[in-house]
Amino acid sequence: MGSVFKPKMPPLPPVQPPPPIPEPEISAEEKERLAQERAAVERKRRGRKSTILTGSLMPEAEEAAKAEKTLLGDA
Repeated sequence: MGSVFKPKMPPLPPVQPPPPIPEPEISAEEKERLAQERAAVERKRRGRKSTILTGSLMPEAEEAAKAEKTLLGDA
């Protein structure tokens, strides 16, 4: 009974896609500067990770650690 007294909604107009954004013009010097900045950031990021060691430096110590049995890893 509610639809008898309410007017019907008109159809919505079609949605227009936004115009494409033009690519900025970058000179060769600017591209080179950006590449150098990216390389510097990569060097800094790799530098910190390379200082973290996950194992011992001597393979003999690793072999001895594997040979010992622990309470949790008695396999």
